[in-house]
Amino acid sequence: MIRVLIAAPSAIARAGLESIVRSSSAFEVVGAATDLASLASAIERDRPDVVLADLEFDPSDIGPAELAAAPFVLLADHPAGSWMMEALRSGVRAVLPRDIAPNEILAAIDAAAAGLTVLHPSDLPALLPAAPVAERAASSDLTEALTPRELEVFAMLAEGAGNKTIAWKLGISEHTVKFHVASIMGKLNAATRTEAVAIGIRKGLILL
Repeated sequence: MIRVLIAAPSAIARAGLESIVRSSSAFEVVGAATDLASLASAIERDRPDVVLADLEFDPSDIGPAELAAAPFVLLADHPAGSWMMEALRSGVRAVLPRDIAPNEILAAIDAAAAGLTVLHPSDLPALLPAAPVAERAASSDLTEALTPRELEVFAMLAEGAGNKTIAWKLGISEHTVKFHVASIMGKLNAATRTEAVAIGIRKGLILL
């Protein structure tokens, strides 16, 4: 079971996030914090696996001790590309819009707990430089086409779903999902999931 700490200044926001987390038996809410000042002590006290934070602050304000103690999933209103880059450099695992669907929040928590980085597909263009013309021409074709099942997995991967969520939705084992993800990354010549999604967007395999 994944232990989740909720951080939000508003009692209503905290209650809403707690309700989302408690809707899945795979997660447990272990504590709450109202601001950065109380966050450090809450992390030390509750020892969460993931911190789900709906706070308005500069990500660099989070201390290295807190970031080392647990991966962060941040909710923010239309964050700028530079702000997201700073958050990711600081060690935050996921940056998502506040109006994201509950199941996507759960998938992001699952992915963050597994050590993965999660971004909403709509935010990727702001983070990725446009590929040079020569590079786009050279990479216009895949070494090997993705299978229909791989395209299904890829679409869910781009939405931020974790392996467990993908396995559940498709009715296959988590091991099979890992196999498909590895195959997708190999065919796209991508080193990370984020890079695979970026390549998929450029090649038209993922529609934003």
